Amino acid sequence: MSFSQALEVAISLIFIYYVLGSIVSLITQWINEALETRGKSLEKHLKRIVGDKHVSEFVKLPQLDALRPIRYKNLMSFFTSSTEPKMLEKVPASILVDSYFDFVGLTATKEFEADRLEELIKAFPESEGKQAMLHWVEQGVTNIEDLRKRTVTYFSGVMDQASATFKSNARSFVIVLSIFLTLLLGTDSIQMAKTLWENAGLRAVAVAKAELVVQQEGSTEDIDSLITDLGDLKVINADWIFKERPATPTALGWLEFLGLKFIGLGLTVAAVSQGSSFWYDLLKKLVSKGGSSGGGDEAKG
Repeated sequence: MSFSQALEVAISLIFIYYVLGSIVSLITQWINEALETRGKSLEKHLKRIVGDKHVSEFVKLPQLDALRPIRYKNLMSFFTSSTEPKMLEKVPASILVDSYFDFVGLTATKEFEADRLEELIKAFPESEGKQAMLHWVEQGVTNIEDLRKRTVTYFSGVMDQASATFKSNARSFVIVLSIFLTLLLGTDSIQMAKTLWENAGLRAVAVAKAELVVQQEGSTEDIDSLITDLGDLKVINADWIFKERPATPTALGWLEFLGLKFIGLGLTVAAVSQGSSFWYDLLKKLVSKGGSSGGGDEAKG
């Protein structure tokens, strides 16, 4: 067994996982933007702060409305360049606190009597934010700046939870898309490894493409280019479910065939769902190692 051959197979497989992961990442991005999942995740947590009935009014405050991202209206807008503001997606905690204080009327005055402040807060929309304020006032916090500091900490936590909610949703898309893409293309890790091991030409193409990706620092390509890369490496086997059969069509042969196919496809799903950035980092290390090894061999020659 040649170490350089094994290294080339490893680099080739990692490059394939990187390409598949990039395709999944691009599609996930499109889905998230189309469904506004980040904005919906944020809105869910803003409701905790200002209440279900008032969140639409809250996000219309000028300082929040100005943070809404501008994107194409729909798919046809790619041709018409028609854009519109989408749902609010990110808010720095300091801006969120200022907006909240403006919204509930705590901006103008720096100091309140405890009874007056408690009375004012009780008039706030029913929400977790209201209950937090009441709790702090009951503890003796009546200075607005002290309330602001506590609110910044509280809202920072809420924004972190909103971000975690979005990431969980996006992760679900990645896993589902990884399964779908693997089954659609028939990218069996075991079969790919075997083909690459036996075909020096394919390994050379894959390593060259991997080196190019590292040189370009993992720049994201379009879907067509990524699919072309997979096609060049002959790993697209879209009709595998109709054509692939065990060498010996016996019960034991079928069991072995299905078992290996399940493991091979499962390995690809697990790998692709790690994300393109994970494989790019590993690819960068291995390509550098391969280059160093090659340089050492040339020096010896």
